[in-house]
Amino acid sequence: MNIVAFIVSLGLFVAGLYVMGSAFYVEGAEFPVFLAGIACSSLGVFIPIHVLKRIDG
Repeated sequence: MNIVAFIVSLGLFVAGLYVMGSAFYVEGAEFPVFLAGIACSSLGVFIPIHVLKRIDG
């Protein structure tokens, strides 16, 4: 379970970084796309810090 959660959280974090970087190339919707990247990266960090701590306990 930990390996799957690690792969999912790493994928979310990297995808969030990619979305934040590509937000500059979206015409007219830069800010919402950048916020979506921040939310995706935050979710990628949230999973191992908060969720897995409760499961492993």
